[in-house]
Amino acid sequence: MGTYERLSAQDATFLYAESPVAHMHIGTLAIFEDTGLDEQGLAAHIESRLHLVPRFRKKLMWVPYGQGRPVWVDDPHFDIRFHVRHTGLPKPGGMAEAIRLMERLMSTPLDRSRPLWEIWMVDLPEGRKGLIQKTHHCLIDGVSGVDLGTVILDVMKDPPPSKPPPPWEPQPPPSKQELLRDSLIETFTRPAELAAKVRQMREAPQQFVERAAEVVQGLLSFGKATMDFAPKVSSLTRPIGPHRRFIPLTAPLATFKHIKRAFECKINDVVLAVVAGGLRRLLVERGESVDDLHLRALVPVSVRDPSQRMTYGNQVSMMAADLPVGEPDPVQRLKYVTAQMTGLKESRQAVGADFWVKLSEYAPPTVLALAGRAIALQRMVNLTVTNVPGPQFPLYLRGGKLLAAYPFVPLVGTTTLGVALVSYDGGLHFGLCGDWDGVPDLDVFARGIEQSIAELREAADAQ
Repeated sequence: MGTYERLSAQDATFLYAESPVAHMHIGTLAIFEDTGLDEQGLAAHIESRLHLVPRFRKKLMWVPYGQGRPVWVDDPHFDIRFHVRHTGLPKPGGMAEAIRLMERLMSTPLDRSRPLWEIWMVDLPEGRKGLIQKTHHCLIDGVSGVDLGTVILDVMKDPPPSKPPPPWEPQPPPSKQELLRDSLIETFTRPAELAAKVRQMREAPQQFVERAAEVVQGLLSFGKATMDFAPKVSSLTRPIGPHRRFIPLTAPLATFKHIKRAFECKINDVVLAVVAGGLRRLLVERGESVDDLHLRALVPVSVRDPSQRMTYGNQVSMMAADLPVGEPDPVQRLKYVTAQMTGLKESRQAVGADFWVKLSEYAPPTVLALAGRAIALQRMVNLTVTNVPGPQFPLYLRGGKLLAAYPFVPLVGTTTLGVALVSYDGGLHFGLCGDWDGVPDLDVFARGIEQSIAELREAADAQ
């Protein structure tokens, strides 16, 4: 009997959503102090810790005739050299060239015949190293990604020596016949499992009623959001191509906390407000009217509780937030976002979305595949804005301090823009992603965000 682990419905949907133009991987451009670490040293370091993240030695296996979700199986030919690589940059070999490499790597899909991750190392001037990480979304979500990153990073510059890793022997995969048989059994037992869960909830009627009311409220809010098409802005709402642009941006986390205290809001409200300001400048410089314009942002929400840290897979819900691009006053933009995000939380929209995700565990694989393709064609939002909290203390890679980490979020459908952020060691690091053809002026968007941050900081100083 072979050994395998089945993908969750949400993880499988990210696979099904992938297309020749929508590459469903997430990534990071990380900058470290250079301690002389070379390709062999980095590969050996990562391999010494892979036993802590065993899924990174697994590859996909598909169920015959599409009769079940794919499964993870050990890759019997796993070779770290296919996943950890050093490459040179063209002259002058600085940050601009590293960003161009990041753009090219993020514009190509991962090899599905191998474990779905890569790390590329480059040398940078001024005593720095760059690492470009690329992992398929079906393997890991942004929040667990921060946890898994700490497996190869240390909290001390010179940590004590670790124990040698245990020897690894790949477990045999199931035969196609075994996998098909198990998948068919699961298909016919899912209704009974769902009925059992309902019976369990009925044993605690008060909690069941409260939870049911919350879910119904969330479903109504989520259903309304999915039925509404995002505002169509001619220059931003267009089918994406396969190629990407990328711009990293850093702001002090203290600035966002200062604005948060001055206007009694959340840091994520400030993030959405400055993104709205960046969108306003981008469209104004394109000569488009922004009067009374609202664009809709997909805001992922983690539903991973603290006991599930250091676990794999996607446990993320979402909310659809309107951004007041037409509002010229930066403070009024922030107040609008704050009120709207409060209303979305009270509407339990993320609860409704999470319910659909959990219910999809009982859906036939064909339905999931269709849902994945629908995601790739979605027109519900204009862009994605995701903010991942990271550690507020230094991390090290073989003695080299992590200086910055700029995340990358995939694009799908007609969303030609994506914004990902991670907070780390006092900084808020933005990764701005744009479709190559759809957003040739991504730098204008970046300057608009910087301008919005400065405007809100001045307004906070005046409070």
